[in-house]
Amino acid sequence: MLTPDNREIASSTDFQSDDIPIGELLSFLAEHKEKPLVFSYDGRSVKPGYHVTEVKAGSFAALDCGANPESWTELFIQLWDVSEGERTHMPAGKFSAIIRKVSEQVALDPTAKLTFEVSDGIAQMQLHKASMPMIRGSEVHVSLSARAASCKPRDRWLVEQAKATAACCGPAKGDGQPCCN
Repeated sequence: MLTPDNREIASSTDFQSDDIPIGELLSFLAEHKEKPLVFSYDGRSVKPGYHVTEVKAGSFAALDCGANPESWTELFIQLWDVSEGERTHMPAGKFSAIIRKVSEQVALDPTAKLTFEVSDGIAQMQLHKASMPMIRGSEVHVSLSARAASCKPRDRWLVEQAKATAACCGPAKGDGQPCCN
């Protein structure tokens, strides 16, 4: 994507291993439609009566703290963490159907950054990222962790440093010793 003055905008679609896009989440859930979907955050599971109260899709353009243009798409899923009567955790298929219903009215990018907004209706809403789902017993579990602020130029620098280290410190040719020693 280009800015009005034809500068290239970096796309922030690089996800950390514990931050999945909506397309990956839905692909996983498609294999487990009947299983209860349990989200957890702050060391506990959401209550069995939780609701998906809102799904928002957005395209963003911004400048990071290094004055670098950035653009990304993001999907916000709001979870209301409440108990209601005899309700159980919603099946993974129902969650997927809610997202599919939204996609009939709102264009959803399967590579969109995924952010969960979670509140019990009393405490302030908290922003979370989702990790890859796991099967525990007969349930699908998705761990949510706080979405922290970051410095994108620093994050990019750290990724480049890790790549350089990995390239340097791989096995040496023939002698089995890493090249960095």
